[in-house]
Amino acid sequence: MDPSVKDGRSAAEAAVLADIIDGVGVDGLVERQAAAEAEILTMGISFTVYTDGDNIDRSWPYDVIPRIIDGARWDLVDAGLRQRLNALNRFIDDVYGDQCIIADGVFPAELLADSVNYRPECRGVRPAGGVWAHICGSDLVEHDGQFFVLEDNLRVPSGVSYMLENRAVTKRVFADLFASRNIRPVDNYTDELQRVLTAIAPTGVRRPQIVVLTPGIFNSAYFEHSFLAQRLGAELVEGADLVVGEDDRVYMRTIEGLERVDVIYRRIDDVFLDPTVFREDSLIGVPGLMRAWSAGNVAIANAPGAGVADDKVVYAWVPDMIRYYLSEEPLIENVPTWRCMYDDERRHVLDNLDQLVVKPANESGGYGLMIGDRATDDERANCAAAIEADPRNWVAQPILNLSSEPTVVGNGDIGARHVDLRPFVLSGAGGFVTAGGLTRVALREGSLVVNSSQGGGSKDTWVVDVAPGDI
Repeated sequence: MDPSVKDGRSAAEAAVLADIIDGVGVDGLVERQAAAEAEILTMGISFTVYTDGDNIDRSWPYDVIPRIIDGARWDLVDAGLRQRLNALNRFIDDVYGDQCIIADGVFPAELLADSVNYRPECRGVRPAGGVWAHICGSDLVEHDGQFFVLEDNLRVPSGVSYMLENRAVTKRVFADLFASRNIRPVDNYTDELQRVLTAIAPTGVRRPQIVVLTPGIFNSAYFEHSFLAQRLGAELVEGADLVVGEDDRVYMRTIEGLERVDVIYRRIDDVFLDPTVFREDSLIGVPGLMRAWSAGNVAIANAPGAGVADDKVVYAWVPDMIRYYLSEEPLIENVPTWRCMYDDERRHVLDNLDQLVVKPANESGGYGLMIGDRATDDERANCAAAIEADPRNWVAQPILNLSSEPTVVGNGDIGARHVDLRPFVLSGAGGFVTAGGLTRVALREGSLVVNSSQGGGSKDTWVVDVAPGDI
């Protein structure tokens, strides 16, 4: 495959990619792919798929050919993501506070009232620095050489462990190339995460006790939970390991007695966090946790309620949030989005279902997605009925000609496969954006669905600083 600029790739990116492919050759890439897969199996890098009620652990799907992004181009994306998360945090802080954006007519009150992720219990609470979404995974797609934000993941964004493991594996199979290329590191992510988590500890706490709160071993992202706890030097805990005392502080049960917890990096959805406030039947939460958090005795990342901005309908207003809160123009554009809650936009969607991607507002993992030109008549009809029944819950976007990357395919050849990109953005304590992120690959030929639960895979992403003389 010719890694040329016709796919939107810059001359610098194309030159680096061609050098890799030509230098190793197809047979060499296939050999390194096999070596990488053996390494992943040995290291136990896995994810869980739920199929017919069963939990199936599978080795992490990885493609050996890295995705190349020119450092100069990435600097613009970095700035755009920082800008975006600044505005999103301002928005979340506002809707749980004075709601100025609603009073000024920029954001519709009815959209907030109908949000399944808006938590009235969080009104009046203000986390440290006004930061609610400390960790975000914003999905980017590339079209005609330009990056667009497809969606923001602000509740419990996942995938960063696979980004780090991809890099570790790639360093082993391409050790020679890492010695000769200016590839920006990603290994510093957990150091930056620890810095952010340490900074949000309650006032007066110098060396905070940080824990990672997991739903347990049957969760599909449990590998990541344990991986991050180990990298952070934090305890991996379940809800039953924590207790809220009469002093409204959180304690961890240990063999030596109760030990105070200052910061919780939670990997549990809001509704399961505290059965005394949200779902009474939650067996994985901590009774009284919201009370301790509201009193400022424990920090939670991401903060309860941050998911109000993790909504594919709210997403359509992010450019307006940037203009409203920051008085700036967005540095990264949204994908054009039709909001079915509005009559004229809904009519456009219903009249053009065969040309659109239709999404439910709060699903993840590619579930509920309908790609119009690949759906059957019955699937389009069912989608139309769902939109009519609950317009607030649906948005639509054009079917983009997503960028593709050279990928080792099943027959030992190299073929083009569509990709997206999930960089990870940390807010607070100065902020941080990963150099690149997790490139997700639609391993099925022609597919646009990149989620691992739907048959997708991943690549290491190299942000490369290329000197003009190197092209």
